[in-house]
Amino acid sequence: MRCKPFVLVALFLNLAAALHAAETPQTALLVLAKSDQALFIVNPATREVVAQVPSGPDPHEVIASTDGKFAYISNYGGGAYNTITVVDLLQQKALPVIDLGALRGPHGLAFVGGKLWFTAEGAKVIGSYDPAIRKIDWVLGTGQDRTHMIYVFADLNRMITSNVSSATMTIIEKGNAAGRGQPPPPRGGPPAGMPNAGPPGGGLMRPPQTNWTEAVVPVGRGAEGFDVAPDGKEIWVANAQDGTISIVDLATKKVVQTLQANVHGANRLKFTPDGKHVLVSSLGGSDLVIIDAATRKDNKRLKIGSGAAGILMQPDGHALTWLARRMTM
Repeated sequence: MRCKPFVLVALFLNLAAALHAAETPQTALLVLAKSDQALFIVNPATREVVAQVPSGPDPHEVIASTDGKFAYISNYGGGAYNTITVVDLLQQKALPVIDLGALRGPHGLAFVGGKLWFTAEGAKVIGSYDPAIRKIDWVLGTGQDRTHMIYVFADLNRMITSNVSSATMTIIEKGNAAGRGQPPPPRGGPPAGMPNAGPPGGGLMRPPQTNWTEAVVPVGRGAEGFDVAPDGKEIWVANAQDGTISIVDLATKKVVQTLQANVHGANRLKFTPDGKHVLVSSLGGSDLVIIDAATRKDNKRLKIGSGAAGILMQPDGHALTWLARRMTM
C-alpha cells in the first residue's frame, strides 16, 4: 500500500525474548507520520504495518526504552508544544503524555541509563526524565539557539548537542564541584534524631556536588545531524547551510578538519557500526552520501529520491533504512 507523507524518523526495536506482544514483532521498525500524527509499528521482514498509534501533535523524533516496552515521541511544533508522547509498544496504545511545563520545543531524544534525555529548543536546555518516578529530574541550559539533537554517552558523564541557529556543538562533561564555595556547617551539630556523620567538631556530611562544564565549539552554519565515531574520538557534524562536514576532536574540543562534502540540506549523519563509513542524508537533494571515514572522501552517492529525512542502521550493520517524505510499502 502507499502510505501518506512521513516524518522520517525510525528506530529498530529489539524486544526481550520473554515479551510476547500479540502483534508487535520482536524486531520492529517505528515510523512517525507527521500528517497522520501517528506512530506506525512495522514488521521489517514483511514490511507490514502491524499497528498505528496516535503520536501527539507534530511528531519529530522517536526513541524506544532499552527493554523495548515503550516509545517516546517528541512533539516539537517549532517551540509551540511542550509534551513528549509515550506509547506502550506491547499494548500498542498511547499513555499519558510527559508534560514538560515551560520547556517548550522538545526535539532530540536519547534513552540511556534507564532515563529519557531530551532537548527543548524553546528553553535552550537539555534535560532528563526518569520513568521510574515519572518526573523530570535534571535540566541544564546551553545558552545556544535551537539546541536540536542530543547524544548521551553510556557512562552518563558526557553529552553532546547540536545547536542549529548558533552553528555550534556543545560538549557537556560531568565533574566535581571542587573549589566551589560551601555553606557553613549548622551550629550545634545535626538536628535531633539525625546521626552526626560529619567531621569532628560537629556539622553534617554533605552529599557530593556535581558540576557540569560546557565547551561550545563553532562549526558550520545549520549544524544539525551529527554522530560520534564508534571509537569515541571524533564528532562528525553535517552543516546543512554550508554543505560541509565539521570533524571535531573530542579530546581537544576543536574542529580538526572541514570537509567540502557538498551536502547542502543535510539533516542526518550516521557512522556505520564498524566505523568505516559515514552516511549523510539530505532534505535538499536526492543523494545518500557515503564517505570513507579513513580517507575522508566520497566513496559513493546513491540516488534515493528527494526529501530523505533520516538514516537508520541495524546494530549488526546488515541492513540500512533511509526514510523520505514519502515511502511506498
